[in-house]
Amino acid sequence: MMKQAGPNSPIVQIRDLNKSYRRGDQLIPVLRNISLDVNSGEFLALMGPSGSGKTTLLNLIAGIDAPDSGFLRIGGVDIQDLPDAQLSGWRASHVGFIFQFYNLIPVLTAFENVHLPLLLTSLQRVERREHALAALDAVGLSDRLDHYPSQLSGGQQQRVAIARALVTDPLILVADEPTGDLDKESAADVLDLLVKLNEAFSKTIIMVTHDPRAAACSRRILYLDKGVLAHSLTNRS
Repeated sequence: MMKQAGPNSPIVQIRDLNKSYRRGDQLIPVLRNISLDVNSGEFLALMGPSGSGKTTLLNLIAGIDAPDSGFLRIGGVDIQDLPDAQLSGWRASHVGFIFQFYNLIPVLTAFENVHLPLLLTSLQRVERREHALAALDAVGLSDRLDHYPSQLSGGQQQRVAIARALVTDPLILVADEPTGDLDKESAADVLDLLVKLNEAFSKTIIMVTHDPRAAACSRRILYLDKGVLAHSLTNRS
């Protein structure tokens, strides 16, 4: 059943979430009794040692994976109850993905990579072009429309990936180590862009990172350890 969020409801609501993976005959718990809320317009960083469950939690929020128990609501929708076909459509329109290694298609230009998710929408051709151009302008790459990924720096490729994540105007942006493959200067530029998207455009961002400098750009940090929420830290209002 799809439930719509009220005007003051958190955009992400998680209660008693559990997730395990099977390795042979052994069941390995990854997340245990996770409960948290993420408000609309928040910039949340997830930190913790390798194997703490950060990426698993991010994938559950993004609808890539399903929990074993507990409930997970995004924008008031109980996504774990959606059939696979409906979940795929929900994910395409409500979640923007930003990956560590960009995941750009090498034979497509920057414009074509950003335009690609719009082919799954009901927008007309002219509207799709306008949306793609606006997304590339938002990340400062209007002058790189016809460049292929191999012709762009790592930082520029990540900005194309952010534009692709933004182009459908999703409910949330999920970022998995978005600066992990970048040099210090490029990483700072990408983080500045994410802060701008959060502050100027009220984009809700949930980011997994090992980098304290990246986490410091968020509004709140949640620390996971051995599959449980250890503690939280508020960075800025």
